[in-house]
Amino acid sequence: MPTPRDRQARIATFVVYAVQGLSFATLLVQVANLQNRHGLSEGELTLLLLIVPVLAGVGSVLAGSLAGRLGSRRVLRLAQPLVAVAVAGAGFAPNVPLLLPALVLFGLGVGAVDAGMNMQGVAVERRYARPVLNGFHCLWSLASVLGALWVSATAESLPMGVIMAAPMVLAVAGSLYAGPRLCPPEEETVPAAAGPRTFPWRAIVPLCLAMAFLYVGDAVISNFNSVYMEDVLLASPAVVPLAYAAYQATTLLVRLGGDLAVRRYGPAAIVRVGGAVATLGFAGIVLAQNQPLGIVAFGLTGIGLAVVAPQSFSAAGRLDPTGSGVAIAVVNLFNYVGFILGAMLGLVAELTSLRVAFAVPLVLAAGIILLARGFEPAARPASPQPYPQP
Repeated sequence: MPTPRDRQARIATFVVYAVQGLSFATLLVQVANLQNRHGLSEGELTLLLLIVPVLAGVGSVLAGSLAGRLGSRRVLRLAQPLVAVAVAGAGFAPNVPLLLPALVLFGLGVGAVDAGMNMQGVAVERRYARPVLNGFHCLWSLASVLGALWVSATAESLPMGVIMAAPMVLAVAGSLYAGPRLCPPEEETVPAAAGPRTFPWRAIVPLCLAMAFLYVGDAVISNFNSVYMEDVLLASPAVVPLAYAAYQATTLLVRLGGDLAVRRYGPAAIVRVGGAVATLGFAGIVLAQNQPLGIVAFGLTGIGLAVVAPQSFSAAGRLDPTGSGVAIAVVNLFNYVGFILGAMLGLVAELTSLRVAFAVPLVLAAGIILLARGFEPAARPASPQPYPQP
């Protein structure tokens, strides 16, 4: 039975996920405007965007190391306000030399927050002894939708810097509220099991691959949805953000009932269906001939991909024999592997077209269907290897 302290930690974790979703969306729906402001080609934009996932991977590794000694709460209290500062800085940057440090700070901060918030989410789920992780990701999606709608509503009436900085005031306030109420180190870990500590390498591989495949698709959508809507479907500035809003809105709707669905049908079945729907959505993006169909297709991808990340982290938490967060950190790294590969598809777009670039995650989404079996709760490594020491 959850205690009042457990419920307090859960509310604080909700806030952390919401702040991260708001910050992420506020920057990413402005990619096309940033490209236009700084006169970047598709290839130059791709190289600039690669900074974010590469440094996010560095930030995630650093966060994992610090969290092992200090707890993820301290990591989040430092990193999350810095993400908000970076988003505002990117909005006001008048040139690429000033945009670059903002993206560097954003990448490092986002990686640290991603790792830390999922450690907190799994810690809360463990204390509740039932699936709750979809709910946290649901708040991430809701905040992302609100961020995209804010940009859509103000795109033609406010300067970009103001549009991007205003939501970050809420982001800083939210992170300051949540920080002291998150799980401290003693609430994150569990007593070590008897016997040798082992790391479930074989069982974790499907989770890592599914996470990478998911984020190839998510990266293409996040980085190029606005460019696709503007250049391929000729959408106006007010319509451009609606594709990302549709993606996050359907993600939100699925995650609202995600925990109940997992309890009823099991994680493997949910991930399998999700892979099939995401495949259909990417096919729709590749083939869309008008703006409404394009927006609907982006929405379908959100339905399909919504369940993969929460179930990957949840399964990693079940496979971790000590609750140390190492398995979660390993799975989280493949978030950035996928995001880097997805960002590099901008080079494919420059050589061919954005439609061809979106065909790549179509194939990988189908691959998630084949990996779904690895999400069964009973999955265990056949030949465990020594547990990596921090």
